[in-house]
Amino acid sequence: MAKRKRKQPRRKPDPAPVREYTDSEGNVLALRLSLTPATIRRISETWGNAAASREDAWHRRHEMLFEYLAVSWTIAGLDPITDQAMLLGRYRLASQAEQDWVRSTIATHVDEFFPELEAP
Repeated sequence: MAKRKRKQPRRKPDPAPVREYTDSEGNVLALRLSLTPATIRRISETWGNAAASREDAWHRRHEMLFEYLAVSWTIAGLDPITDQAMLLGRYRLASQAEQDWVRSTIATHVDEFFPELEAP
């Protein structure tokens, strides 16, 4: 009788390095410091898609940047949001001031760490 191989427990990958940004109200947004070349290419292609209107492309690109870069978001001192679906949902429901802060923070982050992603 053949022996069964034991399944090796899946090793969790090491967490990606992040940079945390804090707004005037004490909310903390943690953004990852690295993206794969394929992800960078995908984000760049989204901006250049001629099928979408310019405004649609602008919104989609900002959502993609948030989706790929955001690791956690601590709001009002509560437990940080770390689930990707919850992060994106919270971003979509954020006030205009919160969205403006997130967009400007991501723009600064992209300029510093991802110069190959041209600003929209």
